[in-house]
Amino acid sequence: MQKRITEKGKLLDENGSLAQKGYATKLLLEYDRAAIKARSSRIKEWDYYYVGNDDFGIALTIADNSYMGLVSYSFLHFRQPLNVTKAAILPFTRGKLGLPSSSVKGDIGYKGKKVETYFKNDGKVRVLTAKYENFYNGKPFEVNITLDNEPQDSIVMAMPFPKVPTAFYYNQKINCLQATGYAIFNGERYEFNKDNNSMGVLDWGRGVWTYSNTWYWGSLSTNLGDHTFGFNIGYGFGDTSAASENMLFYNGEAHKISKVNFNIPTKDGKDDFMADWTFSSDDGRFEFTFRPLLDRYANTTIGLIASNQHQVFGEFSGRAILDDGTVIELDKAVGFAEKVKNRW
Repeated sequence: MQKRITEKGKLLDENGSLAQKGYATKLLLEYDRAAIKARSSRIKEWDYYYVGNDDFGIALTIADNSYMGLVSYSFLHFRQPLNVTKAAILPFTRGKLGLPSSSVKGDIGYKGKKVETYFKNDGKVRVLTAKYENFYNGKPFEVNITLDNEPQDSIVMAMPFPKVPTAFYYNQKINCLQATGYAIFNGERYEFNKDNNSMGVLDWGRGVWTYSNTWYWGSLSTNLGDHTFGFNIGYGFGDTSAASENMLFYNGEAHKISKVNFNIPTKDGKDDFMADWTFSSDDGRFEFTFRPLLDRYANTTIGLIASNQHQVFGEFSGRAILDDGTVIELDKAVGFAEKVKNRW
């Protein structure tokens, strides 16, 4: 079942439960933190941007998980390979970071002693700036990137959690944002532009989460000559009976697909993240192999809070089929796929 939400309205009803469940291609439902009926410590809000091309990328996050805030910075080089990730942890933020209630427009920023990050969005252009002192080899990390040409469609999910009526996840992924700008890492300047196929994706999330979750997420954005193509795939948490979050994007237009399986190889009874993966859909419209280049791995435990993350960047090769039957073929296009386990 793929229930599409087509009408604007409030995200939550008077009981704090989702008023509508399913997917949309635009942010139609209005999120209001004050309408949440669950404990405030369960509220989690974040803006995550990844910007990259076939050789390197950056990731920036501002998150407010109520009992803790996070401002994260990553530089990734797939051909070396190299991953440098550092973060500022902010205790007991409880909404004080002021993340916007909509992804359509709004600014957010944080400035500390050694770090600063700003995500500015005037409704037409998104500008990401960041600086982290003494990031690598005693040198700072700096980012100044503009994202524009936002596509007409995205994937938006209004997803409940089983057995917890006031728990929900409201999420938008915007693929195929055109990137222009630079990052300075280890004293070297890295350019992002259309000539080197640099594109961005926004993961905008607001919700009330249950304590223990595992999710799978994959994303790719690329230029194919005069056309853009991207996809969002994922599953693993919440009640997806109303809709899956799997969608293709071609020239900014959404093409809904059904269930996609992440086939992660195993070795000695454990996931072997750096061996070749495969992906397959139950409707036959998404069939890919995935050759890993870099595992952005993090494993953190602080008391009852734990996070085990494998965000794997690599090359997708295979085909996807649009709604009209058009076949899109990719050969070693760089994207990512991840498996994350959280107790939070």
